Amino acid sequence: MAAPGGALATKGRVVVRRLSLLAFLSLWALPAAAWEWSGNAAVEGRLFFQSPLDPRQYDQDGSVSFDPELAHEWNQGRDLFVFHPFLRIDARDDERSHWDIRELQWTHAGDGWEVLAGVNKVFWGVTEAWHLVDIVNQTDLVENPDGEQKLGQPMVKLSLEREWGILDLYALLGFRERTFPGLHGRIRSHPRVDGDLAAFQSGAGRKRVDFAVRWSQSIGDWDLGIAHFHGTARDPLLLPAVNRKGERVLAPFYDLIDQTSLDLQATLGQWLWKLEAIYHHSDYGSFYAWTGGFEYTLVGVADSAADLGLLGELLYDQRGDRSSTPFNHDAFVALRWTLNDEQSSELLGGFIVDWRNRSTLIDVEGSRRLGNDWKLSLQLRAWLDVDADDLQYPFRRDDYLQLELARYF
Repeated sequence: MAAPGGALATKGRVVVRRLSLLAFLSLWALPAAAWEWSGNAAVEGRLFFQSPLDPRQYDQDGSVSFDPELAHEWNQGRDLFVFHPFLRIDARDDERSHWDIRELQWTHAGDGWEVLAGVNKVFWGVTEAWHLVDIVNQTDLVENPDGEQKLGQPMVKLSLEREWGILDLYALLGFRERTFPGLHGRIRSHPRVDGDLAAFQSGAGRKRVDFAVRWSQSIGDWDLGIAHFHGTARDPLLLPAVNRKGERVLAPFYDLIDQTSLDLQATLGQWLWKLEAIYHHSDYGSFYAWTGGFEYTLVGVADSAADLGLLGELLYDQRGDRSSTPFNHDAFVALRWTLNDEQSSELLGGFIVDWRNRSTLIDVEGSRRLGNDWKLSLQLRAWLDVDADDLQYPFRRDDYLQLELARYF
C-alpha cells in the first residue's frame, strides 16, 4: 500500500537540511565558552542466574557505553543547539554493539511559538509500569527489555503556546526500525527476531513521513494531554519466517496505524493519580487499551529525610492474549524509597502479575551517587510461574542482575 506524501517526505528533508545548515553556520560565530559538555561513560555487567534456552546464548555479559551531550544557547537564549550521540560496545551480542544519534537538533523560540528541526527524543506518558501513549520515538530494545530507551527521530516540530494550552505539531521524517537482540543475545524471543527480514505496509518503507499532534494543558491540579498519531507503527507485528540460513525466525512487519491517546495526571496532596489510554486502528484490526493507577508518598518516614512511595496500577488491553504486549490484563504493585541524601540514593521494587494466568515479573531498580562524579546503578529482574501462552514465556530462564558504574562529566 503506497504511502501518501512521498513529495512531502522530500520537502520535509529539504526543510530539515536548510534549517540545520542555518543553525550550524550560526555556531561558528559563538565563543568557545558558549559550548557545554555533559554526559557519562559507563561500564555495565549482567549476570544471568540460569542457563539459556538456546546454547548459543551466554550466561554473563559485559559492555561499555559512551553517552555525551554538547549544547549551547545564543541569541539571548532564543536559539539552542544540542548534539547527543550514544555508543555501546557489547562483549557478546553483535546487535547490542551499536551507535545512535539520540539528538542533533536546533530549537528557536519566538513569542508564543517554538520550532525544532533535526533529530530529537519526545516523551509522552505519566504511568510507571508501561507507557502506552509514548509513540513518537522507536524503542531501542537491545539497550533494555523495559522499552524505556529510545532511538532518535528525525523531525520538524512546531509548538504553539496559548492560554488554552500548548499545541505541538510533528512531521516525522523517516522511520527507524526497532532494534532486537542478536543470535547470541539474551532476553530475546525464541525463535529470535531477524531484523533483516523487516517489511512495511507502506510502499515508502523507511522513507515515509508520519504525522502527530498533541494538545496539553494544566488545569488546577490536573495535567491533561490528548494526541493523535498517523503513520507507521513503532511496535511491529512479528510473523513466522525462514531466513537465508534456513533458520526459523520472526520477521517484523510494520503496518500503518492511527492512534488517538489520552494521558492524565492529578496531583492531590500526597496522591498522584495517573491514566494513559489509547484507541488504535489499522487494516489489521482496532482495539483500545489503558493503564492507570496511583502513587501515594509518605513524606519523612520514621522522622527521617526519606520518602516512601506506594504505587499501584492496572494494565488492560482489549485484545487479551492476542495482544502484542504481555501486559494485557495485569496489576503492578511497587514501593519507591527515596532517601533524599547527598548521594541521591533511591530504590524502586515491585512486580507485575497477570491476574488470569499468574505470570509474574519482578523488577528492582536502584541507584546511588559515589562522590561528585560517579554513579552506581543496579537492576534485578526475574520471571516467576510464567504461563506457556504468555508472551513472557521465552524469558522464563533469563533472570538477571545488572550493575552499571558510570563516570559523569
